[in-house]
Amino acid sequence: MDITKYTKIARKALPLKYCGAVIVAAGNATRMGGIDKMMAQLRGEPVIVRTVRAFQECDAIREIVVVTRPELIVPISDLCHDFPKVRAVIAGGDTRQASVAAGLGALSAWTQLAAIQDGARPLTSWQVIDRVVRAAHSYGAAAPAVPVKDTVKVVQGGIVSQTPERSTLRAVQTPQVFDVDLLKAALRKAEEEEIPVTDDCAAVERLGMSVRIVEGDERNIKITTPMDLKIAELLLEETV
Repeated sequence: MDITKYTKIARKALPLKYCGAVIVAAGNATRMGGIDKMMAQLRGEPVIVRTVRAFQECDAIREIVVVTRPELIVPISDLCHDFPKVRAVIAGGDTRQASVAAGLGALSAWTQLAAIQDGARPLTSWQVIDRVVRAAHSYGAAAPAVPVKDTVKVVQGGIVSQTPERSTLRAVQTPQVFDVDLLKAALRKAEEEEIPVTDDCAAVERLGMSVRIVEGDERNIKITTPMDLKIAELLLEETV
């Protein structure tokens, strides 16, 4: 029996708020040594294709907007022809915060939840996406996370000032999913106060909103350096 098939059918039967995904793929990849990480090949497919496919395959996602650099709009649009949920491929802003805001503006007017995803996370599974959307449906804001394995030090001026209790620490991943009006308000406030926000949860937390954490996936890595590409290749080999 294909348990995964029946799990997806059962989840699909549960009513969910209309959720659109904003996939942010507009960064300059300064740590990639000249490699364009969105178009970099992973087992014969560009990174961005693998990222978009996970959202295409997740029943909890109803539409997708990809935000990228102007020169990648045409090639990424061509790559997304086989993904009918992709509503638009648009240009991002000068910052991640501006790119997320642009993506939110391109979602359908009736969108209730917005899933914000790093384009450079090609190993995100539909199961993780589904978990986060369902948590956001109930709590208004949710994100996947995994326990931190290393001891973390807070350092000031080259001196350790604090050692947080490791059992309380989590490494947060994407997609992060929010009530769309809540996220828009949080980003507006951050912009008005000229506070740079690199994590959407942080913007929402500044409004006093709690973010529900759900189980992430250690495979859901972000491609930031050429080494990460090699790690992703190894992880994909395990599934073949």
